[in-house]
Amino acid sequence: MGRTGRNPTISDVAELAGVSVPTVSRVLTGAAKVSPAKRELVEAAIAELDFRPSAAARVLVSRRSQTIAVIAGNTSRYGYAETIRGIEIAARAEGYTVMITVVESADAEEVDRAVAAVRMQTLAGVVVLKFDPPGVAALHKLGEDLPVVALSGTREAGVPQAVLDEAAAAEELTEYLLGLGHRTVHHVRVPPSRRVDGRTSGWKRALTKAGAAVPAVRDATWDPKSGIAVGRELAADPEVTAVFCGNDEIAMGVMRGITEAGRRVPEDISVAGFDDHPLAELWSPPLTTVDQDFAGLGTRGFQLLKLAIDGTAARRYSSERPALVRRESTAAPRQGS
Repeated sequence: MGRTGRNPTISDVAELAGVSVPTVSRVLTGAAKVSPAKRELVEAAIAELDFRPSAAARVLVSRRSQTIAVIAGNTSRYGYAETIRGIEIAARAEGYTVMITVVESADAEEVDRAVAAVRMQTLAGVVVLKFDPPGVAALHKLGEDLPVVALSGTREAGVPQAVLDEAAAAEELTEYLLGLGHRTVHHVRVPPSRRVDGRTSGWKRALTKAGAAVPAVRDATWDPKSGIAVGRELAADPEVTAVFCGNDEIAMGVMRGITEAGRRVPEDISVAGFDDHPLAELWSPPLTTVDQDFAGLGTRGFQLLKLAIDGTAARRYSSERPALVRRESTAAPRQGS
């Protein structure tokens, strides 16, 4: 608090120093030269009043916000949280702060509410986690007057984007399971961002290329427990020898259902996940999966946004292929399977 019992303003500093408000602004931003005598007066007034410019004041004097927004459908799931962490670390290193807005569903009213909350802020740009239908819907409601970057597993035309190439990684994982000798691979899908996601399309592409049967997709929710019932259903079918799950948490639920049904992993059924969750290596048996560098995705996304903020359009797309991680949850099928 200043001498008046309230937070001092830039006008208070100008009055005490005996200079104009623009002069104080020039001292704060270094945007233009100020005489040494006036600078000393302003700095003395700042010290006496214990003046700390607010974020809004810094925007006004610099004409440039140092805040970016992240729009996400969730902040607690592993991939979402790690991606946001990568964004925040990269942004902080460049002097930006990050605000997070959650859009809880793809309902038009909910999306409009979330986008309006973002648009009310003075922002340098926005990063949208396009991992789910709410993220997709929000991306298309933001407009074109702000720098925007989308992060996802599938490319979105017309917007700068950082991508984890899920389709290529899912295709490699499916080919690996077929290479072990499995006649086909069943797929348990997590809720897709669109009608078909990259993980499902990569799985189907690998089976089609190999001339293998393409089983019906089984859907799970984001709740790992939903995988348990699916695992029991798969275990009841003696033709099932390999399963690819849309993420590691669902794979853990599927493995639980398989073992509860009296079958073994991987002796009877091989199970693979996706994402390389921190628990995947500790699970029993350790889970074959795909290592998605979500934090790196966040970093790459912020770097693209920073280029857009700076007016550099040289790079609008960044893609990285996740790596297959082979562990003990997958093996060759038993002879006769």
